[in-house]
Amino acid sequence: MRNFFWLLVALALVACGADNGSATQAPVTSPGSAENWRLEISLPHEVLPIQLHLAADFTEAWIENGAERVHIPEIHRDGNHLQLRFPAFNNTLDLELSGDHLTGELTLVKRGYEQRMPVSGTRGLAYRFSPNPAAAVDVTGRWEVVFTEDTGETIQAVAELDQQGSHVVGTFLTPTGDYRYLEGEVNERQLKLSTFDGAHAYVFTALMDGKGVLAGDMWSGTRGHESWVARKNFDAKVADPYALTFLKEGYDSLAFTFPDLDGQPVSLADEAFKGKVVLVTLSGTWCPNCADEVAFLTDYYQRNHHRGVEIITLLYEHFDDFERAAAQGKALRDQYGIEYEVLVAGVSDKVQAAETLPMLNAVVAFPTMIFLDRAGKVRRIHTGFSGPGTGAYYTRFRADFERFMDELLAEKGS
Repeated sequence: MRNFFWLLVALALVACGADNGSATQAPVTSPGSAENWRLEISLPHEVLPIQLHLAADFTEAWIENGAERVHIPEIHRDGNHLQLRFPAFNNTLDLELSGDHLTGELTLVKRGYEQRMPVSGTRGLAYRFSPNPAAAVDVTGRWEVVFTEDTGETIQAVAELDQQGSHVVGTFLTPTGDYRYLEGEVNERQLKLSTFDGAHAYVFTALMDGKGVLAGDMWSGTRGHESWVARKNFDAKVADPYALTFLKEGYDSLAFTFPDLDGQPVSLADEAFKGKVVLVTLSGTWCPNCADEVAFLTDYYQRNHHRGVEIITLLYEHFDDFERAAAQGKALRDQYGIEYEVLVAGVSDKVQAAETLPMLNAVVAFPTMIFLDRAGKVRRIHTGFSGPGTGAYYTRFRADFERFMDELLAEKGS
């Protein structure tokens, strides 16, 4: 099992390097010229630790979550004040430097409100949760997981975890996506994992009982909370992502017109898409899983556009002001080098998003990818996106995606 998981990790690293413009791009600054800072983000009921790597001249910074390197695109310094911005997510770290310490605030922009969390940091500390954890149990393996929201609603998931000594990396996969790169530790019988990727601020804690069952809590930002229970099960699987979203009876295609980032209307019926294999994605700049999908699709489009592929990304943002939404879309386009159409379609509420595409049974998750053949017929709908942090799952998705797209491209149009 241990060798199997490290194969997943290796595949994840290879996949990350393959995507141009990926959020996991390696920093330009050499590791030796950057300083380590251990930051603590204070959530209401838990502390989220992260490792920030900051160039000595404050010109570059990145965050480390296991195999992931989250490059921070914008750094502004005014005396002892540092502002680290994630423009594609519209989120900000404001920090004050005092010797070997940083204090400040993290602001996450959500739909209709902002989350603000105190931040403190110390230079030169390389650990995540504990300076000297001592593990009494091993959590390596695949786990069948049930998350329970405070409303009582449950979500089935799968955890892939690997433990080396006390150090743990891994992720959780759900029917609508994954929790990306998680890193943490086992100390005695307690498991702790965390990630901050510029948008998500997650902490997972759990205690293993005498029967090998993990039970604990997941905290997300200032408001999110779920309890979770996990049991080892090598055969655990998530629901089929191709079976969650589908066309209502009587429909076999899509129809829409939305403005592009310059305000010009673009329709799926436009001449540019006729006779082409078209991918329509439901996305949002606030969504890291969507960013993983953007990196994947940008690379695919650059390699295959000449074969007759078009991509249209429909953005559903946290605000309904077109200018703000378009600005976020332009930041995303610039960060990833997007060359295909990006349209502003609506707000990030799933019910309202579904109203913009009434032929769908529902909008279950962001992102959602819809495959249309050369005749304009919907052939598949994939809900969610399991990104490079899921290792072999991501590798299998890529292979299946490429195979199916080759089949669609080989077909003749109507």
